[in-house]
Amino acid sequence: MSKKRVTDFGQQALPFLKLGERDDAHGSHFHLYVDGGARNNPGPAGAGMYLTCEGKPLVAQGHYLGTKTNNQAEYLALILGLMHAQKHMQPHDELSIFADSQLLVRQINGEYVVRNEGLKPLHLIAKKLMQPYQRSRMTHIYREHNTQADALANKGIDKKIAVPATMKTWLKEHGIIL
Repeated sequence: MSKKRVTDFGQQALPFLKLGERDDAHGSHFHLYVDGGARNNPGPAGAGMYLTCEGKPLVAQGHYLGTKTNNQAEYLALILGLMHAQKHMQPHDELSIFADSQLLVRQINGEYVVRNEGLKPLHLIAKKLMQPYQRSRMTHIYREHNTQADALANKGIDKKIAVPATMKTWLKEHGIIL
């Protein structure tokens, strides 16, 4: 019989793993923090994403998006964050996504209808990128709990950090021009 850990809540947890070891039968738990922003709405925009696996940082990146609205930047932060996450994740991994945009979170979770024509294609792409991760969920957090992604978005704007060419090409093929 294998050793089992018990959580503080008394529920049986995954079989014991050594630090840094993956349990591919159950998957790993990833956290993705995203934030987008535009200065003067619309204006120079940036996207920030911070990805961790089992608490260990994997990606901390900000990108310059050109001139966009704040809501477009929020969606693009999610999309780019998901694209970065795909490099590290398997479909059976669990993904928790955190954003400080209530509009983004509620539209992704199906609580709000996407009425803005400029956001509809971004919404469809984000949902498409989330599909392989059946164990994914998106949660709203307050701005003060999203400082890393916010700082990365601002760094992307300030330093004009380009979106990687492969991502930019993929977005262009899906009708999104940066």
